[in-house]
Amino acid sequence: MSAEIKTLVPQPVWGYFYDLTQIPRPTGQMKAVTQYLIDFGRELGLETKQDEAGNILISKPATPGREDRKTVTLQSHLDMVPQKNSTVAHDFPKDPIDAYIDGDWVTARDTTLGADDGIGVALALAALADTTLQHGPLEALFTVDEEVGMDGAFGLKPGFLKGDFLLNCDSEEEGELFVGCAGGADLNISFQYKEGTPPIEGDAAVKVSLTGLKGGHSGVDIHLGRANANKLLFRFLKEIVRDYGARLSFVEGGSLRNAIPREAFAIITLPADEVEAIWELVADYQDLYRNEYAGIEEGITFTAEPVDLPASLIPEEIQDDLINAIEGCQNGVISYLNDFPGTVETSSNLALVKGGDGLIDIKILARSSSDSRKEAICSSLESVFSLAGAKVEYGGSYGGWQPNIHSEILQIMQKSYQQLYGKTPSVKVMHAGLECGIIQESYPKMEMISFGPNLKHPHSPDEAVEIRSVGKVWNLIKTTLENI
Repeated sequence: MSAEIKTLVPQPVWGYFYDLTQIPRPTGQMKAVTQYLIDFGRELGLETKQDEAGNILISKPATPGREDRKTVTLQSHLDMVPQKNSTVAHDFPKDPIDAYIDGDWVTARDTTLGADDGIGVALALAALADTTLQHGPLEALFTVDEEVGMDGAFGLKPGFLKGDFLLNCDSEEEGELFVGCAGGADLNISFQYKEGTPPIEGDAAVKVSLTGLKGGHSGVDIHLGRANANKLLFRFLKEIVRDYGARLSFVEGGSLRNAIPREAFAIITLPADEVEAIWELVADYQDLYRNEYAGIEEGITFTAEPVDLPASLIPEEIQDDLINAIEGCQNGVISYLNDFPGTVETSSNLALVKGGDGLIDIKILARSSSDSRKEAICSSLESVFSLAGAKVEYGGSYGGWQPNIHSEILQIMQKSYQQLYGKTPSVKVMHAGLECGIIQESYPKMEMISFGPNLKHPHSPDEAVEIRSVGKVWNLIKTTLENI
């Protein structure tokens, strides 16, 4: 039973995490979870504030005798990515997460777990509630709507925080301290067309479905070489349009800009005498994709089924331009960092494609630790889609968090980790976007570190957090606060 999670050690952390799984909190729906935090802070008698952006700040006085220590801000975000398998009827705005213990991990049935970043929130709540901790002035910042546009971090104003050190609890590899991250930018692309192009007389309609891909976080998992459902689907579409006279009526792939697409679907029409050949071609492509992604993707499923003839088609010129642009756009890892081997510097994620009813929408998230290379990949993508006649707009651009490997808080956390576990933690830069870079724009003198427990497959229904690593991170927080 999921309530067994509350009995895990450290019990306060897991208890708060379980509470969070029972509060629906997809991005954009923060009212219930922010009220939970307001009630939590006030019940403890702690100063609790909410800013104009919706962020919550709860402040805890220093342990007596430690009032002169530097102020620490524990920081995490409240929202979660709402991803589910297509076979489950889960309503994220209303339904709690069905979390359960699976061996050494906590995961959820057929949906994202919300450990990103619910476990960071739970760690901060446990620190605020613990009366045995030895610490200087302490505050916990809980930001809203991080996953879509980092709205809470962007809305944070100077003067709201008092911290000298910010401990961001939103990383996903225990034993690693992150001192920098990539920036990012959204590309919002659209093709508009006039409806009313009828199907060709004598054609039949087929729905093709590409499912079973792993997906994942487009910052954390992009280097793993996982398949992008949109790219695979359009590779197939190009051949059937070119060689079988197919026409496109509807297409939909992906769901969130920062998640690698796991599924994609299309409705096509084609001459009735070509339908039999399509069944065989779809089976051939399934074999091809499984072979190409052997050892990376185990569950690729590509199917076709007859459907009713659609009322209208995407005009042929728009269809061809769309297919060529999707085929031509860069996706995946573009470059790696020289100073941090194995760390992605620049990437692109073709996150969403949805077309039909006179409008085709495409969303791409470009990331880079280099502002100039971020601009370069955005320019390259803009050129591809502009040549295809699409409208391209930028949105949600944010800068990276530049590494500081000589900060005082880094030295303290390295010492604390060594003290606890007898070894020095790794110091790394993350390709995923963190709120640290945005917060630092308003608080340039604040030193920052990001860390967290072992979390696998965030932003996908396979998301899970390792139980033992949560305890290690909790001990690190306690020891770090004592050493400041």
